[in-house]
Amino acid sequence: MLVDLQHVSQWYGKQQALVDVCLRLEEGRIGLLGPNGAGKSTLLKILLGLIQPTSGGGTILGRPLGSTDRAELRRLIGYMPEADALVPGLRGAEYVALAGELAGMPKKQAERRAHEVLTYLELDEARYRLLDEYSTGMKQRIKLAQALVHDPPVLLLDEPTSGLDPQGREAMLRVLLALGSEHGKSLILSTHLLGDVERICEQVVILHQGRVLKQGRVSELRIRRYDRYSLQIQGDPTAFVEELLLEGAKVIHDNGRGGLRVAVPADWPTRAFFALAENHGAAISGLKRDDEDLEELFYRVVSAPPGSPPMEDGNGPCERHTNHE
Repeated sequence: MLVDLQHVSQWYGKQQALVDVCLRLEEGRIGLLGPNGAGKSTLLKILLGLIQPTSGGGTILGRPLGSTDRAELRRLIGYMPEADALVPGLRGAEYVALAGELAGMPKKQAERRAHEVLTYLELDEARYRLLDEYSTGMKQRIKLAQALVHDPPVLLLDEPTSGLDPQGREAMLRVLLALGSEHGKSLILSTHLLGDVERICEQVVILHQGRVLKQGRVSELRIRRYDRYSLQIQGDPTAFVEELLLEGAKVIHDNGRGGLRVAVPADWPTRAFFALAENHGAAISGLKRDDEDLEELFYRVVSAPPGSPPMEDGNGPCERHTNHE
């Protein structure tokens, strides 16, 4: 078990950041989703041992929160903060090697490993440049490098694509996906960007106003829709769409370039799409069921009235854990 939290709450004075949070997360690629102020960064700090929860407890990697051997826990976790947290006056390779030493690595090993990680993240030419001269994209990669230098099994990533242009964001997401799928690292990716989570993660935790509203595998949380399809039409779709409407279908979205999202009667056979297209001189080059995507799931969960089914208030996993014990 990667994370097992039981009734964790966190107060900052009169402000409550986390409310009775219960989480049971298996190893893998996990998205921690929520708007700004949802409590994501506070949860990461608790998992890192930087702050102690006001109430509740649990474990990370089988070690209790607040373990006295924090150094051992830090060796198992790599943390990429949202803030730059860079050391002025250091060069890239020096900074990453310092992070390795702070994680308990011998100096020579930390220096060697720093160069390996910088090469992996395509920062070869910047390794001897001052951190003060780094661009936003380079700063994001150097922050990932210092989280990776001691080769931890778990990475906690706080807004890793923040401030990146589309090309830089795509490059960062490719690296994170490879770290999880090819190198076997568990990731907890904290972000408000739904697209990042949909691209990278297998599991998702949805936080809102300090509460866990949903958690689980994305494939299991999404609504399966057997009456909606996405199509790509080659040729003029006008007559095809007109006959679809006559058959009782509804067009939900038309991108103007032959891409359609349609709702059809419950007993609609998919072969009917191809027959209609052929009748009107068009061809279907793409067809798939239009299941709920992560954005729709997120807004469905966040906008649901508190306590309404199938909402979870974060107590479900605690109750299951207690009964199992």
